[in-house]
Amino acid sequence: MTEWRLLLTRPVEECEVLSATLAEQGIFSSSLPLLAIEPLVESPGQRAIILELDRYCAVIVVSKPAARLGLDLLDRYWPQPPTQQAWFSVGAATGKLLADYGLTVHWPDTGDDSEALLTLPKFTEALAEPGARVLIMRGEGGREFLAERLRGQGIAVDYLELYRRQMPDYPPGALVQRIEAEHLNGLVVSSGQGLENLQRLAAEAWPEVSRLVLFVPSPRVAEQARAAGATNVVDCRGANASALLAALMQQPAPAL
Repeated sequence: MTEWRLLLTRPVEECEVLSATLAEQGIFSSSLPLLAIEPLVESPGQRAIILELDRYCAVIVVSKPAARLGLDLLDRYWPQPPTQQAWFSVGAATGKLLADYGLTVHWPDTGDDSEALLTLPKFTEALAEPGARVLIMRGEGGREFLAERLRGQGIAVDYLELYRRQMPDYPPGALVQRIEAEHLNGLVVSSGQGLENLQRLAAEAWPEVSRLVLFVPSPRVAEQARAAGATNVVDCRGANASALLAALMQQPAPAL
């Protein structure tokens, strides 16, 4: 696997962790974060939702930033979090943050996406009670798929939005310059928005960039990437490091 030379595009802290994991396996990586996480200033609306946490039969946390910021709110307003509801995460890494805090949390083993969560038996069980109400902790303006599916089943859904995602400011040509200077042969994105920002940063060079091997976390983002013109897309079936490493083992690195 040492022939792989990857560009990582996650937020700064996540790039650092993933880069260290890859280095342990002898894999070179270069970080160019394409998502910056900006916590939202606490609002009366946020406070009202967290203070009524015990009215929800299930709490879904969709990302690591949502977990960290949501746990900060729990610390402030719930010294002893309510125990009557089930906690769920979209992926294992997010779930482990919640579990380390002491919450009982469930997540799917089949993928790091909303589609996989919907098939989780524990999730279906948690929603079976009459008048089920669900809270989703997420970033501002996130994907609506999960809430739409739940509302279609007659389940009430509220959002607790905790942060916004922004694209860091890079000079024109920064992406191509990094790829060429470091002889990179693979790109890693962790979300649909990350892919959109990759395209935006590539600008007129996207046709060239899109020919590199592109590692994505889910079938949905893989479909989005192919629709955008990416020609060599690898679905890792997860956004965590182990999913990426498994995909790298199965995918021969192109010659530099």
